[in-house]
This record gives sequence, C-alpha cells and structure tokens, in this order.
Amino acid sequence: MNYIKQFRKLVLVPAVLVAMVISSCSDIIETSPYSSIDENAAFSTASLCELSVNGMYQAAQRGDYGGAGRGYPFGAAFIEQGDNRGEDVVNIYAFYQYTYEGTYSTGTANNVWHWSDTYRLINRANIVLEGAQRAADNGVLTQAKADEYKGEALAFRALAHHELLIHFARPYKDTPGATHMGVPYRKLPNNTPANIEENAAQGRHTVAECYQWILEDLDEAESLLPAKAGRSGKQTVTRWTKQAAAAVKSRIYLHMYDWANVIVEANKFKTGGVYAGTVSLTTTPNGSFAALGYNTSENIFSIENSATNNPTVNGALASQYKRRQLVCVSPIVWRLGTWLPDDLRRTSAVMTAAGTVDANAMVFTLGTGSVPFTNKYKDEVGYSDGAPIIRYAEVLLNAAEAYARQNNVTDGLANLNLVRDRALANPATQSYTAASFADNVALLGAILDERRIEFVMEGRRWSDIHRLQFCPHFPINGIPAKLSNAMPANADFTLGTPYAGPFGITAKPYSDSRFLWPLPAIETNANPVLAAQQNPGY
Repeated sequence: MNYIKQFRKLVLVPAVLVAMVISSCSDIIETSPYSSIDENAAFSTASLCELSVNGMYQAAQRGDYGGAGRGYPFGAAFIEQGDNRGEDVVNIYAFYQYTYEGTYSTGTANNVWHWSDTYRLINRANIVLEGAQRAADNGVLTQAKADEYKGEALAFRALAHHELLIHFARPYKDTPGATHMGVPYRKLPNNTPANIEENAAQGRHTVAECYQWILEDLDEAESLLPAKAGRSGKQTVTRWTKQAAAAVKSRIYLHMYDWANVIVEANKFKTGGVYAGTVSLTTTPNGSFAALGYNTSENIFSIENSATNNPTVNGALASQYKRRQLVCVSPIVWRLGTWLPDDLRRTSAVMTAAGTVDANAMVFTLGTGSVPFTNKYKDEVGYSDGAPIIRYAEVLLNAAEAYARQNNVTDGLANLNLVRDRALANPATQSYTAASFADNVALLGAILDERRIEFVMEGRRWSDIHRLQFCPHFPINGIPAKLSNAMPANADFTLGTPYAGPFGITAKPYSDSRFLWPLPAIETNANPVLAAQQNPGY
C-alpha cells in the first residue's frame, strides 16, 4: 500500500505528551482511529494546536517502523544510518549489516522506513502549516503563535527533504546546475482527496529545485521562529529556533559548494552577528554531551528523548552504541595522523573500562581490550539522550572549510582551532599555526579530518562522503572500503601509522548503483511515475 494513503484526513497528535499516536491504515475516513482526531478538530483550540505540533516532533523523534518506533528519521536512526553507511565505524553484529555492507534492496527495512517515516514527518509538517494558519484566521491562535508553529513546520520540512536527498539522490554537483533527479518535494498535506491523488502521482523534482525549496523553507522558518531567548528549559535546544534554522542553512550551503553563503550563515553567530553570544563551544569536547546533550551552550538543536518516550532498546543511541556495543569506532578514523594520541577525545584520561564508564569520558574500551566505543550517549538505561541534529562545532567547521576553499587561511585556521584546541592536551604546543600548512589545500585536508574526529558516532560521515564526491582537492570515489562486519582485533587500533587493511568490505565506486538507496517498492508499486524514476540498478 502506498504510504501516503495512511494519512487521509487524520491528524496525529499525542494522546498525552509522551505517547506516540499511530494511525490506522483504514480507507474509511469518516471514523477516526483510536487516539487520533479529525484535522478540523486538531486546530480548533489552542491546546489542540500545541498537541498537533507536538505530534510533528513525535514523528521526527520516533517514527512508525511498523509500530515499533525505532527513531526514524531524526530520533536516532539518521545518526545510526549515517554512521554505518560510512567507514569510520564498524558494525559488529547483524543489526546494521545491510546498511553497513551496502546490500540493501527495495524492501530492506532500514531504507524503506527511512523513506516512509521521513515523508510521514513531511506530511505532518504540511498539516501543521495549513492548520496553524487556519487557527489564526479563526481566532484560535494569535498570528504570532501561528507563525511560530509554521516556522517549526517549515524547518522540519526542509531538514527532512535534505535527509532524503543525501540517501536517495546523487550529490548537488553531479550535474551542471544540479538538473538530475532529486526526490519528490511535497508541499501539500494529505488531507483532501485531491491532495492525496496529487501526492500519490508526484514524481521526483530536480536536485536544484529541492535545494531551492529547502533554502526558501529555512529562510522563512528563520523569519518566523523565536530566538533561543524566546524559549526556556530544554526547549531552547529541543524546539526549532532562529539559530537552529541558520545553523542548518550553513550545512545546506556546504552541500551546494556555496562557500560565501556558508560564511554568511556562520557569521550570524560571531561578534557583530545577529545571534552573537547566544551559542558557544563548551570548554571540553565532552561538554556538549553533558546533561544528556540538553541545555549546553554548544547545542543548537537536538531531538528530545526521555525514559518514557524513546526509540527503544532497538533504536536508542545509548542502547546501540554503548550498552549493547553493536557499533564501535573504526581503526580507520582512530588511526588518523591528525588525531593526536593524547587528544582528550580518546586519551586514557577519559577512557575507562566498560561497566565503570566515567560520565566525563568520550570513549570507553570493551573490558580489558582496546576496541573503542563512543560514550557520547550516556543514558544506557532510560535512553533519554538527545539526538544531536546540529551543534556549534559544526557551524565553525563549516565556516573553516568555506574559508579554506576560498584561500583564506587566516580565518579557516582560526575556526578550525576553536574546535580542535579544546581537545588538545597542550594547546600551546599542539595548536595548528599557519606554518603547519603549505597552503590552503593542506589546511582543507586537516579540516576534513577534524570533521571525522569531532563528529564520529554522530551520523555526519555519510553526509560528508556524499558531498565530497566532487571535491577538487580531496574527492571520495563512492563508498570507501571498510573493515569486515565483525568485532575488530585489538591490534587494529595500535597507533603510529594509518590503518591500511585488511578491508573485509571493498570500496564501491561512485558509479555503483549501491551508492544510493533504492526508492522503496511500496512506493514505486503504487506510483508509476516514481517507478519509472527508480534509481538505476534496482
């Protein structure tokens, strides 16, 4: 069944703030399923409007996954899939094997639910956009409150479509003008028979069109959203703000190779910028993950999880990456020459044995072995860590890269050192200087390495692999080689030289169909337009 038929005219809102509501797949639209309410009623009072918006956040945090709620698309799954599509982690068991080895198909659960749950989120964003304005027109909400909700919906719509692009479409630079196929950019809610029919027959827009609309949505969102100062408590980081929209735009422009606009967005956070002083790096690398990733100065936007509302043992970050130890850091990144042995992100001062992991540790080892696992996600019992969407370290490294590519070594170096120096055992002697690099290209290489080190186990690696296919200086051809799907040997992590093999999983060139995920069969079977636009090789 085509997933968009599941929505009909029903709006999903939490029956209580911590409970996810899943709709029926029934074609009978006159009767609301249990714990769902008709769209017209959903925006009939201010409290129901807020519940409808909370339902949108639930769609981002938990997803459906056949009713299991495994954290698609942004509660945990985008981090886990983004890591396991790259080479800087090792999948030890079978849990992420299809993703890790690139053996997915049109029916593989991970990529199917990444698609369908992301479009579920997009649909709910579109319903909120329409419903919030209707509530304002009817006097249920003030226009200011309606605009805030619309800003949140626009931001989610943009972020969700970009997530789809990096998995199901070729990078922006694949063709001149990005005229190749992207994904269907859905702007209509599935709340009328006409809208349902139009969405059901919609084909893929070009990548250029998708990026244009992503930026339009984020620009409008930034204009409508409150700043961080307009929110309180966890909501300063778990609800969309102006700062979050601007930060995400710096990422989007990076994918477009639009270096000037990366800097424009990043400079909003610098001295003299509109958001100056509202975010800052924490003093230690682990600081951004203190308090389970909430209410830290570095966190710009995270998806909230709690002990009563999380992606469960089969999806939560602390479950998968820590308690169950399903995925470890790969020796490929562990042995990068730019990752100093005494860097605080791995040094013995912050490494402890499993079972006695210090709350300040960034990494821990399994028993008495040397295999490193991340300790960024702390709550291995309640699974309440926030899923980091973007933090200030990324904005700074986005700016560093943009400056380096424009041959501005001074500003590129300054932004790189802001992130790296706080992890150094002795910044006075270990910090980079202009003399550390022969030219801006050498600086760029260090910045790209720093991204791998700083964001390991945060899902950013696939995003970088995707966009760097056409880098003129450090191109990545397809999907890099990886270690075998199994527990690595302790000796694989011996520092001193880069890891050179063995690689149990060979590299897949950019021309390989497996560089992209296929459009799910549940979609193409119901939509002949998309069936004709399936990614080659599937």
